[in-house]
Amino acid sequence: MQDSEPVVVLRYGHRPGRDDRMTTHVGLTARALGADRVILPGNAGQSAETVRDITERFGGPFDVDLTDELDATIRDWDGVVVHLTMYGERVQDVEADVRDAHADRPLLAVVGGEKVPFAVYEHADWNVGVTNQPHSEVAGLAVFLDRLFEGRELEQSYEDAAQRVVPRALGKQVEDVEE
Repeated sequence: MQDSEPVVVLRYGHRPGRDDRMTTHVGLTARALGADRVILPGNAGQSAETVRDITERFGGPFDVDLTDELDATIRDWDGVVVHLTMYGERVQDVEADVRDAHADRPLLAVVGGEKVPFAVYEHADWNVGVTNQPHSEVAGLAVFLDRLFEGRELEQSYEDAAQRVVPRALGKQVEDVEE
């Protein structure tokens, strides 16, 4: 979100064909819930294009990058590294400490896909579990970002949107934004 140090989400791993939808949803969730950027594996180009298209239509700012250097990105990160995993410390036990550390340093949230190497666990400042039960990495990311931003991300506005969803009790309404 714009009022703090950047929050970047890194999707660790992508199996084309099998993970396309999940990787796309990691990017969309990162955008919708306050992250500034998502870094996707180099072989996730289709997911990157979908997230860029949504950002263009529904607003930003939000950046999408592709890299083949996931390990180097984590290793060289100049800030806080949080690895989201069901094996980590309970989010409710560490969220205040993570927020404090992030107050003056950028945060990298690592979201695994396929099996994450132990080096990621070792390099992370925090290994954070949301429920410590098997579930979707997208759900874990959503809960983590909501806890990190304490709900402020739900009120954010998006610049340069071509379209917007109109909140309604019943039905769907998307309208073009007039400039």
